[in-house]
Amino acid sequence: MPFLLFIGIFLVVPTVTVVATSFQGADGGLTLDNIRALGSEAALTTLWHSIILAGSTAIIGGALGALLAWLVVSAGPTSRLRRVTLAVSGVLAQFGGVPLAFAFIATLGFSGVLTEALRSWPGVDIWGGGWLFGLKGLIVVYCYFQIPLMVLVFVPALDGLRVQWREAAVNLGASRWQYWRHVAVPLLTPAFLGSVLLLFANAFAAYATAAVLVSQGNPITPLLIRSALTSEVLLGQANLGFALALEMIVVVAVVMTLYALLLRRTSRWMR
Repeated sequence: MPFLLFIGIFLVVPTVTVVATSFQGADGGLTLDNIRALGSEAALTTLWHSIILAGSTAIIGGALGALLAWLVVSAGPTSRLRRVTLAVSGVLAQFGGVPLAFAFIATLGFSGVLTEALRSWPGVDIWGGGWLFGLKGLIVVYCYFQIPLMVLVFVPALDGLRVQWREAAVNLGASRWQYWRHVAVPLLTPAFLGSVLLLFANAFAAYATAAVLVSQGNPITPLLIRSALTSEVLLGQANLGFALALEMIVVVAVVMTLYALLLRRTSRWMR
């Protein structure tokens, strides 16, 4: 009952509110104007940028995170490296929002520590016209928590590879490369793709870090929702913000459905 109450208050009620308000006009009546507005240039541009941001950080975080997870698993289940890496990943995967944005500004901002150090010697200016406060900067910052999140979700899949499978492959004359190509990689592919989809959903819905870094403009959908709800320029378009939120819910729902299907396929072999 406490769990159902929690889900009802923080998931079901907000979702129903978003769906209902998306089809509500300024006079309180039903309308499709908010849904039609999703086809405007601004809405489509921010959606495309959000997909680029989520997709690129999911691929980068998935590749680097999977490599780090493999190194951790290779070190052994009782190694200090594994314990330390998983503990640090657990912290960094949740380190976002204002603290993360401030950390990058203090490090790579116009007067950041690393920026000033490279300006002094060897005379390299990495500021580059403020890339940190645009889409490129968001990609770099998001990878900071995407990589450790990939480590946490992919290590169990690597742990699921049984020693007996390797031994059977070796007994049949397979080399290490053949084992990974014909046995391990096919088994890990659904888990890897599912983890990448999870990273996509995580980055697609992230808001706080982008809100701190980008004070002007709306390069991604969450920031356009903020403007629709609070900006004086877009006054009276609060319901458009709910329609944009509905759009995000649909995208995340599709991604998480694919993730659940891949997870179910993986569980057949990793039991």
